[in-house]
Parts: sequence; structure tokens; C-alpha cells
Amino acid sequence: MASLNRRGFLTASAGLGFALGPPALPVSAATHDKLIRQTLDRITDPEGTTFAQVASPVGDGYQLLTAGPGWPLEVREDLVPAQSGRDERREPLAAFVQFTDLHVLDVQSPVRFEYTHPIIGSSAHRPQEALAMVGASALVKRVNSLRNGPVTGRPFDFMMTTGDNTDNHEEIELDWLMTILNGGSLTPDTGDPGRFEGVQNCGSGLYWQPESQSPDRYKDRGGFPHLPGYLAAATAEFHSPGLDVPWYCTIGNHDNTPAGTLPARTLGDVYVGDRKLMFADDDVTEQMAEAMTEEDQLGDIPDEVENPDDADTMSTAALTSTVTPDERRRPFDTAGFVAAHLAEANTGPGPVGHGYTEDNADGVDCFYTFPIAEGVTGISMDTTTLAGLANGSIGKRQYDWLERTLRASSSVYYDLLGRRRTQQVTDELFVLFSHHTSGTMNNPLPDRRRPAELRYTGEILVAMLKRYPNVLAWVNGHTHYNRVRAHTSRVPERGFWEINTASHIDHPQLARSIEIVDNADGTMSLFTTLLEADSPYQVDHGDFSVEGLASLYRELSVNDLYADPANYGGPQDRNVELLVAAHHPAR
Repeated sequence: MASLNRRGFLTASAGLGFALGPPALPVSAATHDKLIRQTLDRITDPEGTTFAQVASPVGDGYQLLTAGPGWPLEVREDLVPAQSGRDERREPLAAFVQFTDLHVLDVQSPVRFEYTHPIIGSSAHRPQEALAMVGASALVKRVNSLRNGPVTGRPFDFMMTTGDNTDNHEEIELDWLMTILNGGSLTPDTGDPGRFEGVQNCGSGLYWQPESQSPDRYKDRGGFPHLPGYLAAATAEFHSPGLDVPWYCTIGNHDNTPAGTLPARTLGDVYVGDRKLMFADDDVTEQMAEAMTEEDQLGDIPDEVENPDDADTMSTAALTSTVTPDERRRPFDTAGFVAAHLAEANTGPGPVGHGYTEDNADGVDCFYTFPIAEGVTGISMDTTTLAGLANGSIGKRQYDWLERTLRASSSVYYDLLGRRRTQQVTDELFVLFSHHTSGTMNNPLPDRRRPAELRYTGEILVAMLKRYPNVLAWVNGHTHYNRVRAHTSRVPERGFWEINTASHIDHPQLARSIEIVDNADGTMSLFTTLLEADSPYQVDHGDFSVEGLASLYRELSVNDLYADPANYGGPQDRNVELLVAAHHPAR
């Protein structure tokens, strides 16, 4: 399909409805309009947020985007009941933005396993992934245009990105991440600057071949377009504006292990080698997919592979291609991750280190605290392990540090027997950040940074957090879908919220703002609002401007063969007011 005019398509397909996108409204249109009007009466400014509109696909087959109805504010009283008149009394305490799972990535890297996508899904190959960098830049642009929390109007205090900031943990990906968040020009290209050397021009029908008119599974099954010039445009230099607010960073599994699943230091010099595996037969694909996802297969992966041809899984029935080696692809370790944040050249809007300090410089303890606002402290945890597998856990040293931190600023806490304890200390409210969710902290493998240390699961961590009433929320990513979960208790003050946000690499590509307010009635509220990148919903195919590419990034995402509308979550997981008990200091 050549140079499709989207506006013409939208006109022709009006009334066909949404096939894949925001789930159908759970209420009638009239009720939805009433809920939106009630929402607008409660908030300061909906413009630029999903209160105002949401990108919605239309048509059959390959879908194009238009502005759909916004999402109203849902009130959740799982922990404590809401009191009337609180909007007039509320005092904003903090406002910030969460990015998560940006997956800034080198799509031409020799260590990517795109050929496993028929088995493990979109995490192996995404048709939109070459545009991840320009898409992330458009998300930065959105935060800069908003400046303030949409509910309270309080200026954003900071942005936190909760892990999987890079995809292959390559030095060049980390450089691109810093440039996107701090501002500057970048060229998302590696290897030979004169030609693309990735799977999207390898001629295999396993992937979308945008510049070829030959059939492939993305054109055949999803109606993907023929876009001459796409790869050159996707790898061309562009400018990111950089954030106008300070930003902090939390480490994710893709930031320290190959493919986010293999043990650290696996593959070795393959990163900077000259061979790339483009595709393999079904047996090889299944073997590699198992090795990336099953604990009992980890021992079969060599610690170092000097050349792909030396690995048994790559020696038969596989097609490798010669690519241009690039030293910039060398993987960074956790110390390198911290060093990049501490580098003066990467300070951007601040703070120095973006949360990390010299105490983290050796890369062993990648966790820290930081001030969110007066009386509110942020805690960034490291839930990753270098042993492999995608899910996480927390080591005993960090667990003990976290409990000491909470106790030192909690005038009320509960001991292991459930007894309420009081002490004379200055109270701080706490918001925790991590990459993994409580439900995905189930990886018991020891971390080679502290190989003899016990690892605790999410269930154990939740039980500890419930003993500290000053914990308001735990904000995380990893799952690539929206879910807001109440961790309840028989004692209301012991409950807290877990806020999990969808990724910005997979559909539906969202970020989230969070505003904390004191309702002056014994309760507090956390208002969460989902945000889309600042890019047009509709441009013509062949518009390879920065804005056009950012628009195409979202369009390709919604048409990915593995796109799942369940990632949106329900109304209770999107734009929500979360009530929580306000902690009263001991008297």
C-alpha cells in the first residue's frame, strides 16, 4: 500500500467503530458524558491528557488513529471512604510524572533475538521499535507542554522513569537515553551509517519489511504498509527537547542483563561482533525462547560466546548475516549505569546523579532515597538480579535498609506481631518506586553482586510495607499494562496503593502523572492521570518529519500483531482518585 492518506481513510471508515484500542465504554454514551462533566468540574486543566481525549483506532484490518472520548476520573475507596467537600479543602503536596519501560534500543544489535517473536511475542520484535527514540522524545515534549498536574495545577516536581530504560543495556542506548531526557541531538543508528543492517530489510517474511513490496506476515496478517524511505528516516538525526523538570531513574532488568532475561555477561563479545542471527528454523527458535524464559535452561547458555557460530543453538538451520561491528554496542554493567547518571555531562535539568550518589558508584547497591516535596520522601528500589530471568526480587541488605529508612521517619509503625508502636520522630510520607511489581517479584535466583544473600519475594515486601502507615504508594512498571491495586488491611492506616503503569514501547504507550493531596479530613488522595505522547493522531504515510514519525510510532504499535487491548486496564486502573488514610503523628 503506497503513501496512504489517513484523513481520507478516516472519512471513508467513519462509523466502523473501534476494533482494537480503548475497551468499549462500560456505560452508555450519555452516562459517560455525565462522568466527564463531573470530572471536568473537579480538575484544573484536562488539555493534553486522557481526560480530554484518547487515541482510538478505527476501521477494519490495518487501523488508523483518531481522537476518541477521554477517560473520566474514577474514585476508589478500597482503603478508606471518601468525604464530601474534599475538593474545596484539598492541599496539593506533590506532583510528578512516571515514565516506564521506554526500551530505548539499538534495533540493529547482534544480540537481539527477533526471530523468537512467534513464540515469546512482542518483546522480541516490534514493528514500531526503530522509532522508540523519537517516540520517547515526544513523551518528553508532552510533559514540557503540561508543566503542571492536571488535577491540582501544582507544577511537576520531577519525573521518575521506573526501569527498562534501555533494551539491550548497550552503552549507545544509555547515551541515547541521556540525550532524550536531557536534550540534544542524537542519531539512532549503529553499524554502517550508510545502510540499515537489521531484520527489517533482511528479506525474511518473518518481520515487517517496510521498504519491500514482497509479502511478509505483518503485511499479510495486519495489512502493514509499504513505506519506501522508512528505515533511513527512522535512523536519521533528530533533536530531543529534553525535560524541563528534574528527573530520577530506577533500574530495570533490561538495564543490566542481555534481553532482560539472560544472566549478566552472557554473550560477551557478540555485542561488538560482526555476525547477527536474522532467523532460524522452528527448532532453533523454540530452543532459544526456552533458554530466555525457563529457569532450568539457564545452565545451557554459555557464559561467553566469541562468535555466534560457536554456539550449538546457532550453528544449524540458522541464517546469520555479516554486520558492521560497533564498539558503542558494548554492554554496560550496573556500575556503568550509575556512572552515566553521575557524569556531569548528563546532569541536564538535574539533580546531579538523578538520584544516584557516590554511595552507588560501584553498582552493587542501586537504591536510594530522594526528596519529593516537603514532608514527602521518594525511595527508588533495585528489584533486579544479575542471575537472569525477567522477574525480580529484593536482597536482604536492601530489605533491611528499606525498613530502617521507613522506621526512622515513622512516629507510628507496627511490629512483627502486629502491635502498634509509637516513637518521637519527625514523620515523612513515603512513595516507593521499583521496576517490578509485587506480583512479578518471584525470582529466587541469587544476585551475583551479593551471591550468598537471601532474596525476598514481593509478598514478603508487601507484608513489611503494611507495617508502616506512612507508606502511601508503590509505583512500578515491567508488566506493560495498567493496574492499580489496593493492598488492604483490617486496620485502614496500614493499607497502601500499588500503581502499575503500561510501557511506552508497546501499545497503548502511556505515561502517568501522580498528584498527592491532603484532604484535611483524615484522608489523602493520590490522583493518577494517564498521558499520551505529544504527537499527531493523523498524518499522511510518507511524512517523515519528527512529528510524523512519532505519530507513526503509535500507529504501528496499535497494529502490532501482538497488541493487546487488555494492557489498558479497566477504568479503575487509569484515571483514578485513590483514597488513603492520612497518618496522624503520635500524641
